[in-house]
Amino acid sequence: MKILFGVQGTGNGHISRSRELVRKLKEVGHDVEVIISGRKEEELKEIEIFEPYRVMKGMTLVAYKGKLNYVDTMFQLDLVRFMSDIMMLDTTGTELIITDFDPITSMVARLKNIPSLGFGHQYAFRYDIPVAKGNFFEKYTLLNFAPARYNAGLHWNHFHQSIFPPVIPETLYAQKSVAVVKEKVLVYLPFEEDEDIMLFLAPFDRYDFFIYGKEVYCDDGHLHFRRYSREGFLRDLMESNGVVCNAGFELPGEALHLGKKLLLRPLDGQIEQQSNALGMVQLGYGMAMNRLDGSILADWLHQPGREPLHYARTVNYITDWIDSGQWDALPRYTEAAWAEKF
Repeated sequence: MKILFGVQGTGNGHISRSRELVRKLKEVGHDVEVIISGRKEEELKEIEIFEPYRVMKGMTLVAYKGKLNYVDTMFQLDLVRFMSDIMMLDTTGTELIITDFDPITSMVARLKNIPSLGFGHQYAFRYDIPVAKGNFFEKYTLLNFAPARYNAGLHWNHFHQSIFPPVIPETLYAQKSVAVVKEKVLVYLPFEEDEDIMLFLAPFDRYDFFIYGKEVYCDDGHLHFRRYSREGFLRDLMESNGVVCNAGFELPGEALHLGKKLLLRPLDGQIEQQSNALGMVQLGYGMAMNRLDGSILADWLHQPGREPLHYARTVNYITDWIDSGQWDALPRYTEAAWAEKF
């Protein structure tokens, strides 16, 4: 099929999982054109697999000091350009639109009546899973930012719903050959300020913290700041004994797959992350904190590790579902994905 694939470029999680599905779709012979929105092109890393791709402004969410800033989010919107991008997008011959929370391709699918598939964690919220209270605006945005006709939702547990396991990078299926360093901790808190992170981690000098999501590369005693590198990030993840991160979806899923203990700090005012932290605790998969709390970190550092969950190769099942054209047969593919034992 000729497929138009939209990727929300904010953060690295959407790009990470979409990279795997785009690779698989191309592998089995689909013609895939990619649109990336919500981020400047010069800020995008390791996206060669998406070629040919185009970058559009789209819409994104703005955060500061670990809290979603609704005012700045509204000010960065350019509705004239947004609608122009939608109207000028050539979809001649397009048979399916896949959107990983990208509002441009979602809107194009609705306006031109092209079948659309929502791919990603956000689409799991259309099912009965743990959801934080939030307010009306937060819940409406989560469900209506980039809706689709069909939904390939992802989550760490099936919750007896027709949702898929997380998408795990192929690299992590070879993790058995990597030795774990007991005192090594991976840290990914891109919405927190550098000085706050340093104050949070400084007292625990028995541990080596490898901190990603910043634009510096330096070692300050037991604090190791690293610039973005997918290869370096995955290597440090595999070697680490635990992960401290915001309550996004992809990184915790990768950590659970590998058997890393988790401490989540959900972004304030972001219902998806608040819900993820709630779900993580309810499942007993990890701990959560509402701020950078040293006492909680101290407790977590002394917690034992956990057993790997070994998730299936989810993109194989989603691709099979797409190829079948039997959209109502979703449960058959989600159940098969959870049944596979890696």
